Amino acid sequence: MTQPENALREIEEMPDMGITLSDGCRLSARVWRPVDTAQDPVPVILEYLPYRKRDGTTARDALTHPYFAKRGYACVRVDMRGNGDSQGVMEDEYTSQELDDAVEVIHWLAAQGWCSGSVGMMGISWGGFNGLQVAALAPEPLKAVITLCSTVDRYADDIHFKGGCLLNENLGWGATMWAYSSRAPDPALVGDAWRDMWMQRLENEPFLPATWLRHQRRDAYWRHGSVCEDYSAIKARVLAVGGWGDAYKNAVPRIVENLPGAKGIVGPWVHKYPHFAVPEPRIGFLQEALRWWDRWLKGIDTGVEDDPDYRAHLMDGLRPAAWYAERPGRWIAETEGATSHIPRQSLHLTDAGLSDTPAPLVVTVNSPHHCGMAAGEYCAIWLGPEMPGDQRGDDALSASFDGAPLAEDTDILGAPVLHLRLRADKPQAQIAVRLNHVHPDGAASRITYGVLNLAHRDGHGAPCPLEPGQSYDIAVPLDQIAYRVPAGHRIRVAISSAYWPLIWPSPESATLTLEAGRLDLPVRPTATGDEWRFPPPEAEAPWQTRPLRPENHVRRIETDMVSGAVTLVIEDDFGKREDLDHGLVGGTIARERWTIHPDDPLSARGACHWTDERERGDWRLRTETRCEMWSDATRFHLTARIEAYENDNLLYERDIADSIDRDHL
Repeated sequence: MTQPENALREIEEMPDMGITLSDGCRLSARVWRPVDTAQDPVPVILEYLPYRKRDGTTARDALTHPYFAKRGYACVRVDMRGNGDSQGVMEDEYTSQELDDAVEVIHWLAAQGWCSGSVGMMGISWGGFNGLQVAALAPEPLKAVITLCSTVDRYADDIHFKGGCLLNENLGWGATMWAYSSRAPDPALVGDAWRDMWMQRLENEPFLPATWLRHQRRDAYWRHGSVCEDYSAIKARVLAVGGWGDAYKNAVPRIVENLPGAKGIVGPWVHKYPHFAVPEPRIGFLQEALRWWDRWLKGIDTGVEDDPDYRAHLMDGLRPAAWYAERPGRWIAETEGATSHIPRQSLHLTDAGLSDTPAPLVVTVNSPHHCGMAAGEYCAIWLGPEMPGDQRGDDALSASFDGAPLAEDTDILGAPVLHLRLRADKPQAQIAVRLNHVHPDGAASRITYGVLNLAHRDGHGAPCPLEPGQSYDIAVPLDQIAYRVPAGHRIRVAISSAYWPLIWPSPESATLTLEAGRLDLPVRPTATGDEWRFPPPEAEAPWQTRPLRPENHVRRIETDMVSGAVTLVIEDDFGKREDLDHGLVGGTIARERWTIHPDDPLSARGACHWTDERERGDWRLRTETRCEMWSDATRFHLTARIEAYENDNLLYERDIADSIDRDHL
């Protein structure tokens, strides 16, 4: 492995470089670049997001972009149309407009005298998604992409649907964007135009959960932007990165196995960049990324082609906890491919538990609808108690199948699949499958999981109701994982007919009868130590702020002893701080409540409320955004409200109400 020599260069920062698109819309970019680029042009690394460079991604930008700039790159962090300090309105995620704007930005950057003509895209989550999507459009200057925590399939592996089930994150993240996109630009950058820009956003901002919920099957809406439709369209070289504590782990092996020359890295992390992510161990991600950029944007031989195709942190099995500071383990490496070649062991579901050989199985599953309270967040991101906790409570509400104590350490690498033969007593039903690690004292840690809307048993494009009483053969794929279960511990398969509040319930309580089952478990030969070593993390100086209110995260379960309703309460206070560079003050609080009665799926209700404050001197803005969702047997119902205040005076308000037919959901 060759590490190129990079003499550090003096850099400059531009807080607001304007990029005017062909339709006249001005995008605002923050730029870090060497001061001598007029004499020595450099490649560009583009990060293109709706999350506000001025006060949204500032903390991670400070750690990351100056690092590359000092090593001979221009890092360009662009606010997308309708967000931050850019003009216009954003209509949805990953629209043709968004991607066309990105292509135009890439060509504009490549044509600048300070650019060498080569461009790379890097981003996490939204920026990881659109990096792949823009690469599929193949703009000639785009030579390389580093995508983190992203997806190749917008329907199957994003915040909207999973296994054909409606994720409650569809409402939760929609509420986040309802708050994020309603924030005003900074007058210190855009001048007197800030108020008109803000009013335009408030008037035109869509309530995206309703848009997304109108596409309950995998139709053309979701195929747009899903690069798995045609991997061959991507010509840029791709490095894919993910984390086992994140929702977007499945894309990395799929990219490695479908894109020639792609490489993949998956660590123990939640939804963060690996040089400052948690849980530990962190890695020298910036050094790893620099090797990628130097090879594909500068043509320097850094040896990246000779790296293993797939490097993953195989985590030691730990006792269950809602948060981990560290996940001990070892780094393993697959020279060719990712996980599809890992041999599989079969464990059969029987009346007596998990068995190496088939045996009779007749087990019914009819879970109370609050089963799933220990699932944790769909996508752990806010650094609160968001990880799956002890599974014993949910397992007691499920059908559980335990194996014998393991004779040796067992390394699971890949995506387990549970094959079942079952019947249901209702035309609409769902199933949740958890693979758990059972400790000698009975504590249960979730290894991985999968869910399936049984109307989607034959695919997500044309769902079909069940015939009550008829037996069906189904397969439930679980998420990718790398996990060691110690010798003497047990493996458990837990199956429930509900998984609240991760997924929305079916309209009726269904009883499932399991008639046969087999778990295909990808088991790798036991690793004896690290098979790869990353350098320790490096980073630039952190963002300088003055704290005004500390950060605090709450997650609790409430049971109404009169009605019997159970509620998960989430309160994320992200604190309040002043930017010591430009003086903007920002503070945000997010609240969610997910309520259901154990006996009534139609009692399900989700409610979100965000408060956002922006201040400078006697200029004070605040937005209050709220939304709710509930359903009856045939329709989903949504409401949303936005209020905007200037110096505590109500300046703008808008209400939305919508109802959407259930489509085999």
